[in-house]
Amino acid sequence: MGEKHSQGKFTQPAVYRILDANLDRAREGLRIVEEWCRFGLNSTQLASQCKDMRQELAAWHSSEMRACRDTAADPGTDLTHPQEEQRSSVENLLQANLCRVEEALRVLEEYSKLYNSQMSAAIKQMRYQVYTLESDLLAYKRHQQLLRSHLYLVTSPVESLFSVVEAALQGGLSILQYRDKTADDSIRLSYAQKLRQMCRHYNALFIVNDRVDLAMAVDADGVHLGQQDIPIGLARQILGPQRIIGRSTTNPEEMQKAIQEGADYIGVGPVHETPTKAGKTAAGLSYVRHAAENCPIPWFAIGGIDMNNLTEVLKSGADRVAVVRAVMEAQQPTLVTQYFLSQLNRIQALRSIEAQASKNHAQPDR
Repeated sequence: MGEKHSQGKFTQPAVYRILDANLDRAREGLRIVEEWCRFGLNSTQLASQCKDMRQELAAWHSSEMRACRDTAADPGTDLTHPQEEQRSSVENLLQANLCRVEEALRVLEEYSKLYNSQMSAAIKQMRYQVYTLESDLLAYKRHQQLLRSHLYLVTSPVESLFSVVEAALQGGLSILQYRDKTADDSIRLSYAQKLRQMCRHYNALFIVNDRVDLAMAVDADGVHLGQQDIPIGLARQILGPQRIIGRSTTNPEEMQKAIQEGADYIGVGPVHETPTKAGKTAAGLSYVRHAAENCPIPWFAIGGIDMNNLTEVLKSGADRVAVVRAVMEAQQPTLVTQYFLSQLNRIQALRSIEAQASKNHAQPDR
């Protein structure tokens, strides 16, 4: 295990007790995170990462450390904090325990320098692994939510912005993009902060249009970029791997480029001409059909889609749509949102049944 440094009569047991307590603390925290990765996210990869780190820590947890344990005389067992008595959400619980693991690993890294230099080096590397795990967990949650989202609302600068958005969220909306090309930055920041809070309350993804800086400022879930905005790679460097990046596309070439550059999703359109994209020629249903056959990442048909033409868009192969006026200008945004979701869920169910039937038909009789 490497060379151990000699310790004074009173110092050595204290160092062992510190190492013992923080090995326990790190392992416990990792187990809590592991359980959610396993049962909450159904992610074998993330659960295995946690398990591997727990087992590595167990290998460093020597009998001499355990022998110095004195729980009865530990003044820390009576210390508590009101924030530890309850958790507001699973995310809050995971964040608290990841912080607990990171703090424990930092203590282990420093105090193991007095015990075993190899242990200190190994713990240092593990601490970086936990930072990566923290980002991966957040990215995984966001991407799973993106996969489950089939109706995407893009805002327009209406007077009733907040009431319309909340009505849509109450109707089941799970992804919202804040888009305002004309407002002052101070107003956009204020509106984005409020919309972000609303999306958190309803467990919906919050995306900012164009502005990577604004997305960072309000801790948005991601950013949506147009063809004239900064490259996806640069946005990824700024935002990090845990946030979602979308790109508008109008033809197969733009679609392929966005995929190659690492977009998490794309917009496909405009399906119909729309005042939201004044002067933009409609891509039409042919591009929707192309995306249905060729796009390997989530994509949303967008552009003039409303309740009257939704069916033809779905028949062309779309199972995700983005809307603006259909909800933002609706008299009853909640009901309109629910209508869109019901139709999208129905087409999803039908395609799932058809796919399963096709799979069963393809299997040879035994």
